[in-house]
Amino acid sequence: MESMHGTTIVAVRKNGVTALAGDGQVTLGQTIMKIGAVKVRRLEVGGGVLVGFAGAVADALTLLEKFEGALQAAKGNLQRAAVDTVKLWRTDRVLRNLEAMLVVADRDTLLLLSGNGEVLTPDEPVLAVGSGGAYALSAAKALLRHSGLSAPEIAQEAIRIAGEVDLYTSGNPTVYSLGEA
Repeated sequence: MESMHGTTIVAVRKNGVTALAGDGQVTLGQTIMKIGAVKVRRLEVGGGVLVGFAGAVADALTLLEKFEGALQAAKGNLQRAAVDTVKLWRTDRVLRNLEAMLVVADRDTLLLLSGNGEVLTPDEPVLAVGSGGAYALSAAKALLRHSGLSAPEIAQEAIRIAGEVDLYTSGNPTVYSLGEA
């Protein structure tokens, strides 16, 4: 049985603003099941945290719930919650088989959480995952380096550009941001 997949997430930090965008497409195999899904969330823990997911939808929502619990237990400490979530993900017999990735961000930090036990911080303030992740990452890096666009505008445009190239990415982004320029 094929599983549903959420596809492309991109995060950008620029001038004190962090933005996270997700396309709205969910696919089942090679069929588009939904184009208006919201795969990014704002968690009101601490100063606010943005979360986006790509991969099997049910798996990602399970991991999102675990991350939110870890974030509350860590009193809003993003890095501690990320490490705790990944440790649980790797060691729990059921969770270790989940197929998804999470991008989490606050005003200062962008992190990628994977089932391989990785908690990665990018070298540049840009991060992307999902089937269109490489396209969104390339677009966001170029726009960050060579345009005057804000972080939310870069994230939105990166998803739109990825949607022009990747079959599994819609050009219909949902964008959340934290901080003020």
